[in-house]
Amino acid sequence: MFPKSTSIGIAVLTATAAGLAFVGCSQSAPNAPAPQAATSNSAPPAARTGESPSAAEPGAEHGHIPGAHGGIIVSLGRDSYHVEAIVTNEGELRLYTLGNDETRVMDIAAQPLVAYGKPTGGTDSVTFDIAPSPQPGDGKGQASMFVAKLPQSLVGGSIDVTVPSITIQGERFRLGFTTKSEEQGGEHRGDAMPAKIANDAERKLYLTPGGHYTQADIVANGNVTASQKFAGFRAEHDLNPKVGDKICPVTLTKANPKCTWIVAGEAYEFCCPPCVDEFVLQAKTTTDDLKPPTHFVKREAGSTEGK
Repeated sequence: MFPKSTSIGIAVLTATAAGLAFVGCSQSAPNAPAPQAATSNSAPPAARTGESPSAAEPGAEHGHIPGAHGGIIVSLGRDSYHVEAIVTNEGELRLYTLGNDETRVMDIAAQPLVAYGKPTGGTDSVTFDIAPSPQPGDGKGQASMFVAKLPQSLVGGSIDVTVPSITIQGERFRLGFTTKSEEQGGEHRGDAMPAKIANDAERKLYLTPGGHYTQADIVANGNVTASQKFAGFRAEHDLNPKVGDKICPVTLTKANPKCTWIVAGEAYEFCCPPCVDEFVLQAKTTTDDLKPPTHFVKREAGSTEGK
């Protein structure tokens, strides 16, 4: 039930979506060209139903919080939806689909995606496939994460990536971004935690039992919400856990023993509070058996976590 992914690396992204260009999704770059190639593998034109805003229109510039997984969030269709894009140090591309509120995970139709990538400043692009990789809590036939192994020619440097068409709620969007990996000794230190879910929704999530999440869990966690328990918490995402390290059930990065939550009577360790939100929601809504905390341990290279 948990994503078959490896440890997450950090990407700094200059993102374009639905005909707009964003730098960190906070600065607009009017009329920025989509990545183009001089070969037959050039990315096709953007595809989207309905209107797309112009960079010159009011409200085209806006800011977004950093992604909960360490990436930068790209806006689609006047903030109707969002995508968090990440490139790992192992050369894996991950796309997380989010709703209008970019702190909320949104599963969409599980669809194969075709992407075009080229080294930044280059002319020749290569195609690669991005496959849906459902996360715990995603509906049947749905996915909130999409994963690709980058071609070797695109690993290790800044690249332009274009996804000509991704369908969300019946609408087609074009997604593009430029990546540049940052080597930070295997760690990403967040300056601040992402915005929390609304207070009423958070209280309902944490203080009412459901599914695998029991009243005994609520008491064991101190009858508080995650934002109350982890007030002032600063995440330190270790992107390269060692064999034997505990890993976060949501991101599979190294778990932080300071970020622990009781679910189904057992203590799970997470990388940051937003992952606690997600895991508790999954525990309350899924009918699948929960994997025990011992499942979430970094295994030998090439093996699957928990096997």
